[in-house]
Amino acid sequence: MSESFAGQTVEAARRKLTVRFGSSAIDSAELDARMLVGAALGLDLTGLIAAAARPVKPDESMRLEDFAQRRLAGEPVARIIGFKEFWGLPLLLSAATLVPRPDTETVVELALEIGRAEPPALHRLRIADIGTGSGAILLALLSELPEACGVGTDISLAALQTASSNAAHLGFTPRAAFVACDYAAALSGDFDLIVSNPPYIRSADIAGLASEVRAYDPPAALDGGADGLDAYRALIPQAAGLLAPGGRLIVEAGLGQSGHIQRLMTAAGLMLERPPKADLAGVPRAVGGRKAPR
Repeated sequence: MSESFAGQTVEAARRKLTVRFGSSAIDSAELDARMLVGAALGLDLTGLIAAAARPVKPDESMRLEDFAQRRLAGEPVARIIGFKEFWGLPLLLSAATLVPRPDTETVVELALEIGRAEPPALHRLRIADIGTGSGAILLALLSELPEACGVGTDISLAALQTASSNAAHLGFTPRAAFVACDYAAALSGDFDLIVSNPPYIRSADIAGLASEVRAYDPPAALDGGADGLDAYRALIPQAAGLLAPGGRLIVEAGLGQSGHIQRLMTAAGLMLERPPKADLAGVPRAVGGRKAPR
């Protein structure tokens, strides 16, 4: 049942919303309430603290009530407020993009670890992000590699529009381009680094995903076929043919998939020089292969 927050102080509204979320078994009740109050009132964390004693205006109350009802119905906070932070970057979202998750930052970490362990390149680093979605991986890498440039591909024009908006908002437009195609089909030339977070959920497992994922993330970005490996079978051979000598492919893997992905990489002629990098939960999450140097 909806409830008016008008006239309550900002702090009182935040506390009341926290209680409502907690009573509905939302695990992150306090964080969600703070983020939604901030979004409804147009305030960041510092602003929330400074405005704690001021009353909530009627229009703010209506917006907050709408946000609260959507969250209570199961919609993720990131979908409600329209953005998600990834690698410290605020990324706009759309219905065509996944919500970027911390697990995917493991791909960025592995790419940077490998790059920093090697001699500096004598040319501008070229990066491709296959199935870029919101542009999360590509833009995170460009934020860390100021001399690099990159291209993101996606089969979804709506996703590419979102990624392009993120690149423009973050100031990366001069170094980022986006192309519509199936995996890497439209790309050519030599890339030093290819990254991807492809769909890897087994089709039969989709129905058992958390409702926040199943009901709100685009199905095409989740469904990896009967064994979850369809996307890897398509993109790994394509990527291997696009890598420059010594170039690397790094992909995100699901639980129990890293060994299968490594075998696909070796079948495509890539070398395995290090074990997969685990995420914070200990799951082998980022799998890398290298094209032989000349």
